[in-house]
Amino acid sequence: MNKKYTFGFIGCGNMGGALATAAAGGNPEMPIAVYDPMTEKAQALADAFEGVRVTALDELAKNSRYLWIGVKPQMLPTLFAQLAPLLPEDAILVSMAAGTAIAAIEALAGKPLPVIRIMPNIPVAVGKGVILYDANDQTTEADLSFFASAMSGAGLLDRIEESKIDAASAISGCGPAFAYLFIEALADGGVACGLPRAKAQAYAAAMLSGSAEQVTASGRHPGALKDAVCSPGGTTIAGVRALEEGGLRAAAMNAVIAAYEKTLALKPKE
Repeated sequence: MNKKYTFGFIGCGNMGGALATAAAGGNPEMPIAVYDPMTEKAQALADAFEGVRVTALDELAKNSRYLWIGVKPQMLPTLFAQLAPLLPEDAILVSMAAGTAIAAIEALAGKPLPVIRIMPNIPVAVGKGVILYDANDQTTEADLSFFASAMSGAGLLDRIEESKIDAASAISGCGPAFAYLFIEALADGGVACGLPRAKAQAYAAAMLSGSAEQVTASGRHPGALKDAVCSPGGTTIAGVRALEEGGLRAAAMNAVIAAYEKTLALKPKE
C-alpha cells in the first residue's frame, strides 16, 4: 500500500471517533489520518495516539488507502460533492452511514471503487464491540482480510449479507443504549434498597458484562442459563416474575423492531 496513511477517517463524532480509537489502539504503528469540521474532535484523537494526524479533507482523500466515511446519511451528498473529484482509483471506501446501501455509496463516488459497508457499535472503543460488514464485487479478499485483521481488536467482526445488516444493527448498533438503560434501572433498584449509587452501578455493569460473556463462552441457550440461577421458591425467580409482569421481554423485542422500522423509514425513497 503505497499510501501516506493506511486509514483515513472522515468524521470523528461518537461512532467515527470510537472506530478511530479502536484502529489506533489496536495498531499503534499504523499511520492514520483524521478529519472533522469540528477540529477539536480530530485533535483529541491525534493527542491520544502517536500515529494519528489531523489533516485537511483533500490530503486525507488523496493519501489514505481506506477512507472511512463517518458522517450522517443526510450529509453524504454534500460530502461526496467535495470528495468524489479527489478519490484516487485505488481508494477503498468504508461507509458506516446507517440505512445507506453499498449501491448508494457507489453512485455518490461516481466511479467503480471497492466499498465496504459496516455497521459498528460504540463499544468498539473498548475492544468489546460488534462490526457487521459486507462489500461490493470490487473489494478483493485481500482488502477484506486486511480490514478485518486491522480491526480485530475492536471486538466481534462478522460478515453478513447486506440485506440483513439493518435488522442485525437494530440489535448490535442500537442495543448498547438498551443495555445502558437496563444497567441504570438495576442500579436504581439497588439504590432503592440502600446501596450507594457508585457501587450499585458498578455491580450492575459487571454482572451484565459477565453474564454476556458466559452466554458466548458456554454456547448454552440464555433460557437454560437463567433456569440454572433460579432456585425453586427462591429470590431470583421472584425477581424474574416481577420482570415478566412488567413485560421485559416484550419491551425488548419491541425496541429492536422499532429501531429496525425506523431505519427503514429513514432510507431514501426509490
